[in-house]
Amino acid sequence: MNKKKIINDPVYGFITIPSELVFDLISHRYFQRLRYIKQLAMTHIVYPGALNTRFHHALGAMHLMSLALEVLKSKGHQISAEEEEAATIAILLHDIGHGPFSHALEHTLAQGIKHEDISLLMMDKLNEEFGGRLTLAIQIFRGKYHRKFFCQLISGQVDLDRMDYLNRDSFFTGVSEGVISFDRIIKMFNIVDDQLVVEEKGIYSVEKFLIARRLMYWQVYLHKTVIAGEQLLVKILERAKELAAKGILLFATPALQHFLQNDISEERFFKEEIHLQQFSKLDDQDIYASVKVWEDSEDFVLSQLCKMLNARKLYKVEITNEAPNAERLALLKAQTTEFLGIGSENIHYFVFTDSITNRAYNAESSNINILMKNGTLSDIAKASDLSNLESLDRTVKKHILCYLRGI
Repeated sequence: MNKKKIINDPVYGFITIPSELVFDLISHRYFQRLRYIKQLAMTHIVYPGALNTRFHHALGAMHLMSLALEVLKSKGHQISAEEEEAATIAILLHDIGHGPFSHALEHTLAQGIKHEDISLLMMDKLNEEFGGRLTLAIQIFRGKYHRKFFCQLISGQVDLDRMDYLNRDSFFTGVSEGVISFDRIIKMFNIVDDQLVVEEKGIYSVEKFLIARRLMYWQVYLHKTVIAGEQLLVKILERAKELAAKGILLFATPALQHFLQNDISEERFFKEEIHLQQFSKLDDQDIYASVKVWEDSEDFVLSQLCKMLNARKLYKVEITNEAPNAERLALLKAQTTEFLGIGSENIHYFVFTDSITNRAYNAESSNINILMKNGTLSDIAKASDLSNLESLDRTVKKHILCYLRGI
C-alpha cells in the first residue's frame, strides 16, 4: 500500500505525509479521534466558521515542521533522517491528549489532569504498539533530547504549534488580525549553540506574530460571548457530575458515563488503564448528544442550563479590570434566586465570578532570541524598536462576572 499520501489543506495547500510510520500514526484511532474535537471549542457561537478541528491543526503543525527543518538543513545544520522523522512525529502528536472542549473537561470531568500529560501517556502507549519507534520523538517532546532546538520548534515562544493555530484560527474565524508571516519567520530560523534563533531580518515578522497572538486572545479566544458559552458548558458538566455523585443516572455515552460516575484523581488516571481507554473514546459528539437529552432532565438546574446552551441564550458577561462589586453580586444573586425560584445552594450555577489572563510573550519560560548581523544574540523585547513590546511580557488579568440576561 502506498502510504505517502497528499492531503489538501485549506490553509497551506497540499501537505505530504512524509513516511509510512507517520501515515500509520495518523491512521491510529487515538489520532483519528481528533477529527471530532473542534480546535476552538465554543468559538463557533461567535464566529460561525470556527469549526476547524484538532486533526486539521496537528497536520498543519506537521507541515510547518517539514518547512522549518528544510530551512535549517539548507543553512548547513546537520539533521539526520531519524531526527527529522522524530521531530515530525513529536509535533504531529503534541495535542493528541486533548479532550472535547478541553478546558471545560479539565475543569470538571478530569480535574487537574493536563492534556499535555495525557498526550505523553498516549505517546508512550503508541510507542509500545509501534515497537519503540517513537522513543526519540518522546525525548524531543519532553525536552530531554540534547539538541534543544527540536523541542523549541514544538514548544517555545515562537513555535510551530502557535504559528499554525494563529494562522489557521484567523483563517476559519475570518479575524484578519491573527494573520502572521509564518513563512517569513520560518525562513529566518537559524541555530546557535543548539538553540533556535530568528535572524535579524525577521524581527518585524516576529513583532507582528506577538501582537497577533495578543489580539487573537482578546478578540477570539477570550471574546466575552465565547467565555459565556464555555462557562455555561463547564456549569452543565459540573451539575451533571454533582447529580451522578448523588446516584442519579443520567443519559450519557459509556465514555462520558465513566467520567461522570467516577472521581478520577491524577494518580488514578495514570495508574489504571481503564481511564485512558474511556478517554480515548471521548469527543465533542459525546458532550453534544448528552446536552440535547439533558434539556428534558427532571433536574431543573441541569435542564435550564442545557436549554440556555441549545437556544444560545447565554450568560451576560462583564469583563472588568477590578473585581465585581460585592453588593451588586449579592443583589444579582437575590434577584436570580427569586426569578428562577431556586434555593441559594444552586445560585452559583447562574451567577458567579472568575478571572482570565492574557500574556502574549513569556520571556521567563523561554526567550525569542534575535541573531543580530554582528553575530550577537538579543532578546526580541530589547532588539525591537516597538515601545509596547515589553508590555506583552506582562500578564494582563481581568475579572469576569456572569449572570442571567434580563436580571
